[in-house]
Amino acid sequence: MNKVVKNATEAIEGIKDGMTLMLGGFGLCGIPENTLKILAEKKVKNLICISNNAGVDDFGLGVLLRDKQLKKMIASYVGENKEFERQFLSGELEVDLVPQGTLAERIRAGGAGIPAFYVSAGYGTEVGTGKEVREFNGKMHLLETALVADFAIIKAKYGDYAGNLIYNNTANNFSNMMATAGKITIAEVEELVPTGELNPNHIHTPGIYVQRIFKGKDYEKRIEFETTE
Repeated sequence: MNKVVKNATEAIEGIKDGMTLMLGGFGLCGIPENTLKILAEKKVKNLICISNNAGVDDFGLGVLLRDKQLKKMIASYVGENKEFERQFLSGELEVDLVPQGTLAERIRAGGAGIPAFYVSAGYGTEVGTGKEVREFNGKMHLLETALVADFAIIKAKYGDYAGNLIYNNTANNFSNMMATAGKITIAEVEELVPTGELNPNHIHTPGIYVQRIFKGKDYEKRIEFETTE
């Protein structure tokens, strides 16, 4: 099955105000740059975004924060974005901060059809406020619910027409599990090849989880900090 669409504009068809999106990436590594740019241009608003972090002020998810397109963020780390901080402190943005391992497991559980699970991380802190608590083996655990999304938007190094994906080393990050937890998964890739050209032993995300795929362009691949001697 050919799942190729022309570009990011065609890929985001159907994304509407108020939807829940998962965005792959860790820091600024492996983020779907092309799709984020088009989402910003289309002015889709009141979005609930699930992502490890919120980008920086002018890049990554920061471009959606800049134009106040996000209603809520479910994330682990948001320390590099001053606009995020401003919107949160002013009450303009809802925030659900989740321990990173718990966030990963909530996404994985959503993709696996597991509605909830118990985890010890966060017990006795604000993370546990209002959550069911249960003891296992003498240790207290919180009940955490799975996460799913209307659209999961991810980036890979290589992809084929059937949607099979290969990530570049640690650029895999959250993308592999997010692909399984979106009702519709969009993959932008640096290299797009005919089905059958990717070594099946190297594929990270099988095409069954991907509904739309396109070849991106003009990747900046920024990093948060540049250290020189």
